[in-house]
Amino acid sequence: MAITHHTPDEDPHTTAAADQDHAAPAVPRPRNDVEAARAFAIEVARLLKDDRCEEIVVLDVSGVSQITDFIIIASGTSDRQMRSSADDVRKLAEERGFGVFRHSVDTRTTWYVLDCVDVITHIFEPTTRLHYDLEMLWGDVPRVAWERPGEQNRDHARLND
Repeated sequence: MAITHHTPDEDPHTTAAADQDHAAPAVPRPRNDVEAARAFAIEVARLLKDDRCEEIVVLDVSGVSQITDFIIIASGTSDRQMRSSADDVRKLAEERGFGVFRHSVDTRTTWYVLDCVDVITHIFEPTTRLHYDLEMLWGDVPRVAWERPGEQNRDHARLND
């Protein structure tokens, strides 16, 4: 599978004016702040839910990964919805001082990756998500509760316990 990698300057979905809006993080934050990364990961998961992504999982890999602290995995319902959700995550990252270090999308638009260093977000088309099965790869790490208080948990199979 071919993956295209984009830095913020190469994003094919933004205009020059939009790039200027994302030139610098609005709120500086200390690097390697695991609690700030956890709070941001939860905020991203909630944003993805608001964007109608499904089967959202937040994995705490801070104890086992040297690359990142949290991985978010979500399923999108269409390429348009996935692109819009990725754009929303990028905007939130800039607002919160995380910024997107790098992002990638495969050539068939079935997998978006946004690397905010301490938090990496994967937005998959459901079949592609099943194929790569990142949840199994990281099966031994804790899952982070991200639902808002009072929200109904739709994990009837208890896969996120």
